Amino acid sequence: MGYDVAFAKRCFPARASLIDELAARDGSFRDLCYDFATAEEVRVTWETASGPERDERHAECVELLDSLRTEIETALDNAAVVPFHGRRR
Repeated sequence: MGYDVAFAKRCFPARASLIDELAARDGSFRDLCYDFATAEEVRVTWETASGPERDERHAECVELLDSLRTEIETALDNAAVVPFHGRRR
């Protein structure tokens, strides 16, 4: 695969195969996973940083991660729904 969804799969291990399937066909979802992994990298950087803005920036990253996690969960939930097509008469 030409994209990295490893962090998303670590956060949602039970849905790893669905993450792969959705990332294979949806560029927006791939971008979302990329943003999620990048936000985690930045969070770790701020967690270990020193300086007066450390706590504020770390908190911003945690908030962003929570928001992205919710977006990923929603995308996965929507992708897992199988539409019901009844017979037309």
